[in-house]
Amino acid sequence: MAMMRAVQVSRAKAAFELVEKPIPEPGAGDIRIKVEACGVCHSDMFVKEGVFPGISYPRIPGHEIIGTVDAVGSTVKTFQPGQRVGVGWHGGHCFTCDPCRRGDFIHCGKEQIAGISYDGGYADYCVVPQEAAAVVPEGLDPTNAAPLMCAGVTTYNALRNSGARSGDVVAIQGLGGLGHLGVQFARAMGFRTVAISASNAKRELAARLGAHEYVDTSTQSPAEALKKWGGAHVILATAPDSKSMQPLIAALGIGGRLVIVGAGTDPIAVSPLQLIGQTKTVSGWPSGTAMDSQDTMNFAALTGIKVMVEKFPLEKAADAYAHMMSNKVRFRAVLVM
Repeated sequence: MAMMRAVQVSRAKAAFELVEKPIPEPGAGDIRIKVEACGVCHSDMFVKEGVFPGISYPRIPGHEIIGTVDAVGSTVKTFQPGQRVGVGWHGGHCFTCDPCRRGDFIHCGKEQIAGISYDGGYADYCVVPQEAAAVVPEGLDPTNAAPLMCAGVTTYNALRNSGARSGDVVAIQGLGGLGHLGVQFARAMGFRTVAISASNAKRELAARLGAHEYVDTSTQSPAEALKKWGGAHVILATAPDSKSMQPLIAALGIGGRLVIVGAGTDPIAVSPLQLIGQTKTVSGWPSGTAMDSQDTMNFAALTGIKVMVEKFPLEKAADAYAHMMSNKVRFRAVLVM
């Protein structure tokens, strides 16, 4: 029996363990991927800590997967061995629930999540439903492509669906794993791009990424800084800190929209009067389907957007995870097989 390396969590709150497991066989509608790279995302803590409902253990995490199709199931027509593909958070859908019947696959009532519903990319091989796979454009490096499967598609998809048009003032709050991509996407989409951070330390970085303006919230409120342009049309909140999101509402212009992708758990303080008078809105945005991920990679390849990554070998997955959780990684950790 052919074997592979994998890093798994045997139970909630257990340490990562490097094990050998049989290489999985694809089902009829599945594809098997020989993994080249897999990003380490903050959401992997759902597996590590056992806080996501319904996880069965042992489980191999990982939902920022790039690799090559190695084998396909009997009913697979879209993919063939040798194709390079990526898999993100959205790991499959049922096709039959009401959202799916409307083509709204990201809100499938039986949505599968790569690395949570089934084993993910912290391994030499993984098996995924064919609808979860996105085609990787030629020439895109796997370590650069892997974080686009989650951090990339989340920021790109949120911005392109935000209602902002070229020339509008769009601010990106936070310059971490999501935010450093959000600034690049916003600039490439033609927005007047403002980077918002809690210190002056990332001003130079923001300029290199393409920000036209920089707001240091340790010395100035976002509302005060943005009033010269009448406020922001859109603010993309990427840092998972609800307290830092609250002042952003005052920084929105008339009809402005705060779009939240930083997954914090604390409530945001907002009064109805803040929203009503100037028709402001506060909304969230999920990641995207495989086609959204494919669009993200194609746009990144077209415009030269780069992910800032730190590489780790598979056997150092625990170190990569710890580096990410302690906020020391700049800005995405990627496991390389």
